[in-house]
Amino acid sequence: MAIVADQYDFVIGVDTHAASHTLALITADTGAVGQHAQFPTSPAGLRRAAGWIQRHTQDAPALIVIDGAGSYGAVFTKQLTAAGLVVAEAPDIAAISRRGRGKSDALDAVAMAQAARGLDVNQLRWPRTTAANPILRVLTVAREQMSGERTRAVNALTALLRTVDLDVDARRALTTTTITTIAAWRTRGEDPTLTVCRTEAIRLARRIRALDTELAANHAALQAAVSQQAPQLLDLPGVGPVVAATVLLAWSHPGRIRSEAAFAALAGASPLPASSGNTTRHRLNRGGDRRLNRALHTVALVRMGHDSRTRDYVTRRTAEGRTKREVMRNLKRYISRQLFRTLNNAQPATSTT
Repeated sequence: MAIVADQYDFVIGVDTHAASHTLALITADTGAVGQHAQFPTSPAGLRRAAGWIQRHTQDAPALIVIDGAGSYGAVFTKQLTAAGLVVAEAPDIAAISRRGRGKSDALDAVAMAQAARGLDVNQLRWPRTTAANPILRVLTVAREQMSGERTRAVNALTALLRTVDLDVDARRALTTTTITTIAAWRTRGEDPTLTVCRTEAIRLARRIRALDTELAANHAALQAAVSQQAPQLLDLPGVGPVVAATVLLAWSHPGRIRSEAAFAALAGASPLPASSGNTTRHRLNRGGDRRLNRALHTVALVRMGHDSRTRDYVTRRTAEGRTKREVMRNLKRYISRQLFRTLNNAQPATSTT
């Protein structure tokens, strides 16, 4: 097992923020803190930060771990990678390690560098590519925003119809037909309170209808984007454009995820031991990328309802005494393996970094 301290002379932690980035350099083998500095996130400031790293490492093997490599640190990550430097995402820092030492940007940069130096090199998380999936990223974020807004509008309309009598039975979930009917209402010259409530109901129903149209357009755009980048994903049972886009964003590019086991761990689908005494079992993993885990959950639910092989598997496992949660955990693990192998077979990695 090769650890970071054996392979690199220096580790640089980068704590990123909107206005500034703080860098801390440590010696990999001893963990001794060397230099630290803070630079603005302007183009000139980022160039100075990159020059600072190169001056202090003197072309010696160095690993740079960046917190927020896909957000505040995305531009800096791209710049360092283009310069030929080795960049990884900052590892998680245990909360207990923060006790008694306070908090500052410099301390956080040192802590992430210290956390990285003892890792197995294979445990490093390489940043997602910034150019491979911009369309998927934008469409996915937009869809989440629209879906959230639609849910809030439906909840508001349901609450309104259940508290004010507008001649609509809202004891059950609103159907598309009911929402369409309300959107076609006209205001009436009646009691002022009912007029205001009726007007608000119309506004909410029309907003829901507009969001339905926008979500349909978003779905079509995701279908086109996924079909262009990884059409083989859409051939898998239970995998639609939204799930496929989520998987592609997590997988990012060949070589980012070193193995199907690592992909399962990233998705929170790897089994965690939960044994004690004479009981030997595993439990669900509540860590990892929860968006990706939710995508696996969606695929599992669809297959449990519509795929005969999956239904047979669930029946067999249930007969063996497995609980629903255990069966779902197994299904997620199998699905993550299938997704990873499908992508890797279609786009094999040319290197490990």
